[in-house]
Amino acid sequence: MTQASGKPVIGFIGVGYMGHGMAANILKGGYELIVKGHRNRKPVDDLVSRGAREVASPKEMAEACDIVHICLSSSEQVENVIRGEEGILASGKSGLIVIDATTADPNSTVTLAAELSGKGMTLVDAPLGRTPAEAEAGTLDAMVGAEPEVFEKIRPVIECWAANIQHIGPVGSAHRMKLIMNFIAMGYAALYSEAVTLAAKVGISPQTVRDVIGSSRMSNGFFDTFMHYTVDRDRDAHKFTIANASKDVRYIANMAAGADVVNIMGASVKHYFTHAEAIGKGGDYVPMLSDHVAALNGVNIAEAVEKGRKKK
Repeated sequence: MTQASGKPVIGFIGVGYMGHGMAANILKGGYELIVKGHRNRKPVDDLVSRGAREVASPKEMAEACDIVHICLSSSEQVENVIRGEEGILASGKSGLIVIDATTADPNSTVTLAAELSGKGMTLVDAPLGRTPAEAEAGTLDAMVGAEPEVFEKIRPVIECWAANIQHIGPVGSAHRMKLIMNFIAMGYAALYSEAVTLAAKVGISPQTVRDVIGSSRMSNGFFDTFMHYTVDRDRDAHKFTIANASKDVRYIANMAAGADVVNIMGASVKHYFTHAEAIGKGGDYVPMLSDHVAALNGVNIAEAVEKGRKKK
């Protein structure tokens, strides 16, 4: 199905917060793009208006493509897309490369890779770093798990949507690395939430925490976006849901258990996200964890920010 230009035909399943920007940048790269319908029609319709073609099933997409991206919320969803009655495996498309950008369970990834290999297909894990803003800009981080020759083959496509590309190792290794990254990130979220809550309790405003830590060697990009919500109350500072984060820390706990690693800090982080999800806040974004941790301690972060403004 290679285009007349010699470029492979690309498919994309999961054009949500991250996937839309990735798919749009594949189009900008001059590739023919096929997308699967999504319950949220806005990103699909936008991509179709830019030249993408829509199909009804993963099977139909696989039959028409050389490379298919998957960018979904969980391994369960990826498994359904691959194994379903109208799934990718049902296409029998020998030579197809499937790039899974989902933050997934590595055990599932390795199993799916073997199943696809049995049909002459190749699974690559290529999870993402950064936010939807970088997805739209085409400047995401990408961690890639693939054999070297496969990595070189797909690299030009990944370069459409990623500025920092790291070849981690064989299939499954990138999903393991992504879980390590999210262990650190969600650990930051829990730590920062406790820190601003404790600060507010002892009379230090969230903006003072941002000013002091943000100008020190302890600052980082995650701190900046986290505090952009906590202090500036920008709900869209980091559009990654607590439900997705909670799923990730469960995967991390499973990976640690499988490796016989004591994961005490991971368990503490997991409890914060599980609590927020349990009280119906799974649809909130990760920086909003600060509000939930604060509430557990009788603190209202928005009020603490306002009080800090009045002191100046």
